[in-house]
Amino acid sequence: MGLLSPIAALGRAVLSGLAWIGRLSIFAAQTVRHIFTPPWYPRELGHALLAIGWLSLPVVGMTAIFTGAALALQIYIGSARFSAEAVVPQITAIGMVRELGPVLCGLMVAARVASSVAAEIGTMKVTEQIDALVTLSTHPMKYLTAPRVLAATLSMPLLVAIGDIIGIMGGYLVATQRLDFNASTYITNTVNILDAGDILSGIVKGAVFGFLIALMGCYQGMQSGRGAQGVGRATKTAVVAASVLILASNYLLTEVFFSA
Repeated sequence: MGLLSPIAALGRAVLSGLAWIGRLSIFAAQTVRHIFTPPWYPRELGHALLAIGWLSLPVVGMTAIFTGAALALQIYIGSARFSAEAVVPQITAIGMVRELGPVLCGLMVAARVASSVAAEIGTMKVTEQIDALVTLSTHPMKYLTAPRVLAATLSMPLLVAIGDIIGIMGGYLVATQRLDFNASTYITNTVNILDAGDILSGIVKGAVFGFLIALMGCYQGMQSGRGAQGVGRATKTAVVAASVLILASNYLLTEVFFSA
């Protein structure tokens, strides 16, 4: 029995992981169904758009501008070893639009939104407000989950686009003020290197990341245990799971868009 204990533990972990994936998949399918079927709650959607989209702009902007600035500086330092400093604007733009912009924006929004959504819904569950919604013949997923998931899915592409612009501007400021690049040449090279596929990939990634962020926040909030400890555990799990799913889906989407 002692020799089989590690195998049994591994089997239990695999079965637990598969069960979690199954529950999450069912929850996601139900959420999508509720998004597209009435009744709808436009006021809840408006509040979610404000909380998820508008109030996330400061953290996204600060993250993007410093990331773009650091990226331009690092590319310059690395390319100087090969006397290829002229590629700074091109690589900075592609790096921000394809990868760093969507991923960092997704991670920052996950830290802010997934935690708050999980804590809010978890607290409602602990205080039996979700049971009260059921008593009032209001489906909790339709009232709580669907507006938040839809708001995040709609907001994240716009946040990613704004983050990309701010990040490229951060690289532009470092390149022109610190590295003696010509301003008009930098802008021309940046515009010329980007095509519709680069921009579209970032927008699609943003929509997928937004869906995953809100989905994990709502799911963990609905699965929250009783008491403050249960809400805290749900909040932590929501952020970790959303971050891991963002990184995993980023790789899969990159394969889809750029493997050819």
